[in-house]
Amino acid sequence: MTPKPTRRLVAALLLALPLAQAHAQEFTATTDPARAQVQLPEPARPELPSLILIGDSTVRNGRDDGQGKGAEGQWGWGNPIAAYLDTNKINVVNRAVGGLSSRTYRSSGHWDRTKPFIKKGDWVVMQFGHNDASPVNDNSRARGVLRGTGPEKEDINNLLTGKPETVYTYGAYLRGYIAEIRAAGATPVVASPVIRKRWEADGATVMRAGGNFAGWAAEVARQEKVAFIDLNEWGAKRYEALGKATVETFFPADMPQETVHTNWLGAAVNAQLVIAGLIQNKVLPDAVYKQRFAPDGSDDRPVVDARKVKVEAPRDPKLPSLVLIGDSTVRSGGQNGAYGWGERLAAFFDTQRINVVNNAIGGRSSRTFFTEGRWASVLDQLKAGDTLLIQFGHNDGARIGDPAGKNRGSVPGIGPEAVEDTRPDGTKEMVQSFGWYLARYINDAKAKGASVVVLSPIPHKDRWKPEQPRDFENYAAWGEQVARANGAQFIDLTMRVAEAYRAVGAEKVDTFFSDARTHTNDAGAVFNATQLVEALKRLPGQPLQPFLRPAAP
Repeated sequence: MTPKPTRRLVAALLLALPLAQAHAQEFTATTDPARAQVQLPEPARPELPSLILIGDSTVRNGRDDGQGKGAEGQWGWGNPIAAYLDTNKINVVNRAVGGLSSRTYRSSGHWDRTKPFIKKGDWVVMQFGHNDASPVNDNSRARGVLRGTGPEKEDINNLLTGKPETVYTYGAYLRGYIAEIRAAGATPVVASPVIRKRWEADGATVMRAGGNFAGWAAEVARQEKVAFIDLNEWGAKRYEALGKATVETFFPADMPQETVHTNWLGAAVNAQLVIAGLIQNKVLPDAVYKQRFAPDGSDDRPVVDARKVKVEAPRDPKLPSLVLIGDSTVRSGGQNGAYGWGERLAAFFDTQRINVVNNAIGGRSSRTFFTEGRWASVLDQLKAGDTLLIQFGHNDGARIGDPAGKNRGSVPGIGPEAVEDTRPDGTKEMVQSFGWYLARYINDAKAKGASVVVLSPIPHKDRWKPEQPRDFENYAAWGEQVARANGAQFIDLTMRVAEAYRAVGAEKVDTFFSDARTHTNDAGAVFNATQLVEALKRLPGQPLQPFLRPAAP
């Protein structure tokens, strides 16, 4: 069976993602290009570079309010995409207008109103095509273009505007935008139209549009040597992988006939594909991504196959054990050159007197470490006199109900609130809060006679400098509260490592990472393990001091 997010989950997703940029202005929705004089958002901080979006309703729909229906209404991908980018470093400016085509976005004056905001160093993503197949000349919308990418043109007396107009091919309009974006010193990006919810007779294969507008968009991008994001093909593959039942939940429930306009959840799926395309084409600086995706919609953080990672047992069961649980920042196993601090911790301890047992596993959250049964296996081995170190948070922020989250997200906070989620096999799961899972680990371990230390997550590569907001503020606060309330120790590893990074400087810190912002290499793992050991030495009573080597390795 395939996952089927509930309406409640879509509501949770709506709460998890910002509905729009704070500066966005509402406007009167209209799709009549002859009279469309809408107000569009402007860059919130003009001094920052901007990612500017132009397109139709599949990028920006109506008033940015879901037509008053919340998450179940119609949304374009240009809204949720802002949640995946650091808007302290880049403006996300959604200038798309519903109902327009590559032709009428220009002829209605929206392009002329958008160009003044494009400056050197910006990026402009264009996605047109859904409305370009309309009639070239009628008294309704007159928004169609000539088919293809060639130099053909047609002179008409526009029945809607009453004015003469020369209509060009779809490709000619795209090339015009590309040329003007480049002239402004910005970088153009072409995206194909998002995939429609149309299935072949087998009910498992999605109908592509590669032979027309999607194909022409790709052709123009290739000719002009600009980045291309294939939302048509990638979207089709994503839909096929998820299955018909799940895809149905990506569209407004009260409009079963709708095949183009997604609800918030479907818009988030398309936004993830756009992020994947920006990453694949190396369009934006790595530092602006808050979350990264691959074309199949998966998060690009390592998710280790649990079947291939056996639960590690203590080398000598008679000795006390220092047991670690967490995610890939604790144990990455060398994947893509990444190592977690837990893989370099044993060198600081006298392993003839204490076992160091690293049972962290990549891609896990406080929730999935529990629900996948790994905690039960670790708990079986815990005994009186052991010490448990817990570090989760990097994956707990995954959005419940978002297929890309891989059922990893926990409910924010430490309370008793729970949200229903659907597993890939169709079974239901009541998802608990981050604090609930931490408290469960602490109390289970204490019942075995073990001591517990909760650690906040290590900071990202781009979130440790003094002028930046502290990383993992909420998870650190929740971890400390749960630890204190349940008789465990707490170490703010986020700030301890951040302060150590500040001491050595940015040039050195850059050498500690194996990827853009999350995973350390061997040198970074040793550095972070050193910071943890220094913190362990300062715990009340210094419980691990007798087991440390006399000098640093």
